[in-house]
Amino acid sequence: MDLLLPFILSILLLSTSLALSLIFSFFTNKQHKCTQNLPPGKTGWPVIGETLDLILSGLKGHPERFLQERMRQHSSTIFRTSLFGSKKMVFFCGPSANKFLFSNEIKHVATWWPRSFNKVFLSATPADPSHTPDMIIMEESKRFRHLILGFLKLEALQNYIEIMDSVAKRHIEEEWAPKIDNLVVAQQAKLYTFELACRILLRVTDPSKVAQFEDRFGNVLAGVMSLPLDFPGTALNRAIKNADFIRQDIVAIIKKRKMSLDEQQQNNNKDSSTTRDLLAHLLHTADENGKFMNEVEIADKIIGLLIAGYDTASSTLTFILKYLAEYPHAYHEVFKEQMEIAKSKEPGQMLNWVDIQKIKYSWNVACEAMRLAPPSQIGFKEALTDFSFAGFTIPKGWKACWSVHSTHKNPAYFPNPEKFDPRRFEGNGPAPYTFVPFGGGPRMCPGKEYARLEILVFMHNLVTKFKWSKLIPNEKVVYKPNPIPESGLPIRLHPHKI
Repeated sequence: MDLLLPFILSILLLSTSLALSLIFSFFTNKQHKCTQNLPPGKTGWPVIGETLDLILSGLKGHPERFLQERMRQHSSTIFRTSLFGSKKMVFFCGPSANKFLFSNEIKHVATWWPRSFNKVFLSATPADPSHTPDMIIMEESKRFRHLILGFLKLEALQNYIEIMDSVAKRHIEEEWAPKIDNLVVAQQAKLYTFELACRILLRVTDPSKVAQFEDRFGNVLAGVMSLPLDFPGTALNRAIKNADFIRQDIVAIIKKRKMSLDEQQQNNNKDSSTTRDLLAHLLHTADENGKFMNEVEIADKIIGLLIAGYDTASSTLTFILKYLAEYPHAYHEVFKEQMEIAKSKEPGQMLNWVDIQKIKYSWNVACEAMRLAPPSQIGFKEALTDFSFAGFTIPKGWKACWSVHSTHKNPAYFPNPEKFDPRRFEGNGPAPYTFVPFGGGPRMCPGKEYARLEILVFMHNLVTKFKWSKLIPNEKVVYKPNPIPESGLPIRLHPHKI
């Protein structure tokens, strides 16, 4: 019966959707006739809109086709759609559209997340009951960005390079080396990036606690970009339940840390560490209005950051290894660069900021991997006012969506776009607003430098010890919702001869 109920509910939902489609179409068309200059496009099915089309194009390994088809049918710069339960949505495409959205944050648009994100990540009760979930997301995004920028500044992150180096060394020695003949990269990369995130964000080092978190986060990630259906058996419902369990654990960690900090204060002891974790930073830092976040608010924010640390950087690492296995010349250049750094170090000496500054070609490889297999697919905004773009009107309250796929594989900006070529990023690199894995403008992802450091540190430690070969030569890439080789990229490691 437990397995049958979700199936019956799905059939009922589909039947209801079909029954309402004519009514929905009538009122939608009537509304569109009354509203001048809306972008061209269609909104698909009631409730689910075109979400299923987007998901299926990803599962087939070509998420860019969702955009390409609609750019051909409707407009190369902007079209109307409906995704993740929002029927009033427009998709912005191309560098000029990216520039417009990134440059008009707060003026015309603000951060917005689909309902599935709100259900998973938004647990705190708003101070003002009149505020809608969308308003809360906008306010909290602005507030949290102010609080976290100090922690993620490059000058502060430089203090974490030795920690990243030690975690990478231990992880490769204990998790990679024993699996030398058959190692699944995607799985191990997630363990590394998640362990590092737990260490730097929460100072959680207990392997059993990290493993417990990691298992639940897999279910959370699978649900946030799913169909907006919340009933038992759905991916979204599992994501909400797992996020609640994680939130409870993090709140317990916060309470324990607060007690420890209170004891230190009573004994006039201060944390002398220059590498304070994010939790301690948030407990000590007030927002622009002098207000501190409560325990549940902090837990919500850390869950969001752990999600980012769990999947995006690990996806990039996975594809870096994929392309370095496929392109021996690129591997040789990375190896040469990393060995020059290794030879400059004394035995046992850890990596530092001076070493990171010497790493150029390896980062070009990482950027080309992010161009071909971007770890994040879509960004969301909400119109704060009525505004115009490309001759069309976007009404206040409508959602604005952008994606890396409108430029990353467009031959107008990247000739021969399917080819792996790190040289694209030499000199001045790609044209502005064409390479956007971290967004752009004043609202660029604040975690960019953190991601760059953890990726480069891991590349150094792996490349100086091993070369590798793929065990499945033509492994398919799918998007769930982020890219992943279908079998996780199994490889064989080949230790360098000393």
